[in-house]
Amino acid sequence: MESKIKFPLIVVNLKTYVEAMGERAVKLAAIAETVSKRTGVCIAVAPQTVDLRSVIASTKTPVFSQHIDSVGYGKYTGHTLPEAIADSGCVGTLISHSERRLGLDLIEASVERAREVGLLQVVCVDTVEKGRAVAPFKPNIIAIEPPELIGTGTPVSKARPEVVSGAVEAVQSLDPNIKVLCGAGITSGEDVASALKLGAEGVLVASGVVKADDPYSKLLELAEAVSL
Repeated sequence: MESKIKFPLIVVNLKTYVEAMGERAVKLAAIAETVSKRTGVCIAVAPQTVDLRSVIASTKTPVFSQHIDSVGYGKYTGHTLPEAIADSGCVGTLISHSERRLGLDLIEASVERAREVGLLQVVCVDTVEKGRAVAPFKPNIIAIEPPELIGTGTPVSKARPEVVSGAVEAVQSLDPNIKVLCGAGITSGEDVASALKLGAEGVLVASGVVKADDPYSKLLELAEAVSL
């Protein structure tokens, strides 16, 4: 599965936006595939669980789950089983997004379960200190996202550049194999370029693409900034 992911990486989190439900999720994934082919930049999407199989069946875009639970087979009604996510064809999963925050114990357990079933792990953190605390779990990727900037259109790479550079330094001083992404308020190619200059190896975006008037043009703008 790792071979489907290259860096720099753009991950588009579709959240539960009405613009990204059902066939609209498939359409956004198809846009990501087209932009990726045009620019050579790896772009992945993270749809709702109910849309995973239809998106995976319809495009070659790498797909991440928005969440998994650290459970196994059995009596876990309402949980998201890691084996089921892997079986759907996902390449990885987000873990502890700010809108689905987990404690350190559950983050560690979720990383371990994801690794067991062959899913790449993108652990979201809100501070440099949290990134430093998560790094010993050895996830594949840590995404730094100050929650107060998510959805604001004010990019962390400009508003708080020290958070991005600090997270990169803190995480990679502990484990240089962990990739660091930057999220929160990323809406332009300039924002992406700033994030990469600060040491991030990609971005995690959402409303800036999903709710854009022209998602194709917006995603192309972001990808072209990566490929410069």
